Amino acid sequence: MTHLDKLDLSHRLDREQYAKRLEDEQRRLLQLRLHLGGQMGRGEVGPGLLVLFEGSDASGKGGAIKVIVGHLDPRHYTVVNYAGPTAREKRHHFLWRFYRELPGLGGMVVFDRSWYGRVLVERVEGYASKAEWSRAYQAIVDFEESLVEEGVILVKFWMHISDEQQLARFQARSGDPLKRWKLTDDDWRNREKNGLYHDAAEEMFTKTSHKLAPWDVIPAEQKRFGRIEVLQTLNRRIEEGMRRYRTEVPALSDLDVTDD
Repeated sequence: MTHLDKLDLSHRLDREQYAKRLEDEQRRLLQLRLHLGGQMGRGEVGPGLLVLFEGSDASGKGGAIKVIVGHLDPRHYTVVNYAGPTAREKRHHFLWRFYRELPGLGGMVVFDRSWYGRVLVERVEGYASKAEWSRAYQAIVDFEESLVEEGVILVKFWMHISDEQQLARFQARSGDPLKRWKLTDDDWRNREKNGLYHDAAEEMFTKTSHKLAPWDVIPAEQKRFGRIEVLQTLNRRIEEGMRRYRTEVPALSDLDVTDD
């Protein structure tokens, strides 16, 4: 698994490259999504699609989600944001609160944060005991494997940026009245614990990346490159999932526009 301190963050795309690849990858994603939902192809509903995002604050999760769903029909997806569990949710198993939002066959859901909070923020901030977050790794893998085996394509993204880039984005948000709401005192405080979060992420990759749902770590130092990498990887993971379920993968040539 990729180690964060060895990840190449130098990748860049110029605006022209970005615009061309964005159109191509979004068009392919729409095609795949319509096939999964039964709106194209043989009309058969395919497996559900669950895309989850983790990563450090200001790493570009929101922007990546926008390029995934922004060109889709809003009836064809759901985006769910998870913060800390409520008092009622804490009375249940830590995975309980995620069940109701899981996609059924042919559905699509995007999670902004997820059950990995147990081994990330809850671990680092002390909200879960060592015994609780230590046993969560196997519980998560068992849970994910059952989801995939029962009909879900699960794609897991970690968006990664350097500490220096994070600081620059924090400062930019602070100076923009329309983005200042995204920045909280907790965000500034958490920067002091970036090393602890990186260590927790590394252990998470090692213990929860499995063949049915591996982690895809995205170099997101440049937003344009990170977003294209997410789209390209997502399309590839969907195609792999369709083959796993013996669902026909549509040809790229089917996207050619005719003058009929």
